[in-house]
Amino acid sequence: MYYRQQDNHLFTKPFLLEVVGDGEITIPPNLATINLGVVTEGKELIQAEQENAISITKIINSLLSLGVPKKLIQTFDYRIESEYDFDQGKQLFRGYKVTHLLNVKIEDLNLVGKIVDTSVQQGANYVANVQFTVKNKEAVYQQALSAAIDNALHKAQTIAGSLKVHLFPTPIQVTESVGEGARPLINQSVTYVKGITSTQFEPGELIVKARVIAKFHYNP
Repeated sequence: MYYRQQDNHLFTKPFLLEVVGDGEITIPPNLATINLGVVTEGKELIQAEQENAISITKIINSLLSLGVPKKLIQTFDYRIESEYDFDQGKQLFRGYKVTHLLNVKIEDLNLVGKIVDTSVQQGANYVANVQFTVKNKEAVYQQALSAAIDNALHKAQTIAGSLKVHLFPTPIQVTESVGEGARPLINQSVTYVKGITSTQFEPGELIVKARVIAKFHYNP
């Protein structure tokens, strides 16, 4: 195909250049989440429930006393299960298991270790999934996305310069990649150091990644 200019000279349709742009933002976390709670076993269901409830109440009160807002403490699992033993193919009732787990969000990262230790002291026998993240993931991702677009343009300019061709600097199409790395990708670095009197957690840094596919026109 050809395009006609005002001077009636013909020139060929611009060639197409497609590049992948990657953006990466490294930031410190500002939010931690922990799953913790109590698993209680007993022959009598009511007794097991009561013991579990007492421990959970103590844990919640201790969290509140440490400055964790009540809105950041949420029950995410509560279960009552019957437990059995098996002897020579026979099912023998052993008792009940009551599980009450909380999801706790912590905005002051200096309190993570203390919250874990205090919860254990108040009866918590389940602690898992300590994660460090950021509150404003989407805003950080937008920064990574902008960096990915800049990276795509830089790649296109480098290729055009090496080929000694004229690049039209404005992309004709930019597509956000939907594959791996396209959405906010949080790499958490968590170190567990058991001290004499407390558990310490190192939040490390978080990496947010974005990727775009950009198409540019160029002429020889």
